[in-house]
Amino acid sequence: MIDWPRVTELREEVGAEDFGEVIDLFLEEVEEVIDKLAKTNDRTQLEQDLHFLKGSALSLGFQTFSSLCQDGERMSCEGKAATVDVPSIIAEYQASKTTFISELPTRF
Repeated sequence: MIDWPRVTELREEVGAEDFGEVIDLFLEEVEEVIDKLAKTNDRTQLEQDLHFLKGSALSLGFQTFSSLCQDGERMSCEGKAATVDVPSIIAEYQASKTTFISELPTRF
């Protein structure tokens, strides 16, 4: 679910003192898009939203969430946005976030 070596790499890249701020920014930006996806059935921006989520997720090690976003992005690109299981993507984000927040203090 979480690519902890990637999280360690990111922490080393940004520095321990700025790491918390990076996490907060990531969660804030991702949650805005997740909230938008949860509140609308408009799929016109789905490909772009999933592309953004995929990249953000990869940056912070949310591996499974990123993979689901990539699959949904591909399907949207192929004209199949209506078939993307957005609730599953949102659920995976929530599960990943819970795991990340609960395990992060034990990692560093």
